[in-house]
Amino acid sequence: MSFLATINIFLFSIIVIYGLYKLYFFIMRKRTAKMLTQEEFQESMRNAQVIDVREKEDFNRGHILGARSVPYTISKAHKEYLTAIRKDKPIYLYDNKVAMAIYMAKLLKKEGFTDIYILKDGYSGWTGKTKKK
Repeated sequence: MSFLATINIFLFSIIVIYGLYKLYFFIMRKRTAKMLTQEEFQESMRNAQVIDVREKEDFNRGHILGARSVPYTISKAHKEYLTAIRKDKPIYLYDNKVAMAIYMAKLLKKEGFTDIYILKDGYSGWTGKTKKK
């Protein structure tokens, strides 16, 4: 097999793996939460629990006004952090983009939570009010 053919097979494999990765995230998100645009998120966030799933340091550098910090990495290891989240109110999740919010949604779904939403484009796309610690 020639060097060029090997490169082509390698590149094709990378593309397929990336596509499967994106498909996995899409299916996981569809099964666990609904995506909200920034406008939808802002309209109804007063009636929801807004949760920042980023690490505490990121939260302290800046977060959506009214959000509280429940880092995914801590919640996964110590599920008692989830007891602070109510099951009778909608849960609005966000991180820098959406990957960690999807993982948190999956964890919450597994723990019996049902009314879960994720901010499309995450904090990095947020133009609303913010607060720094």
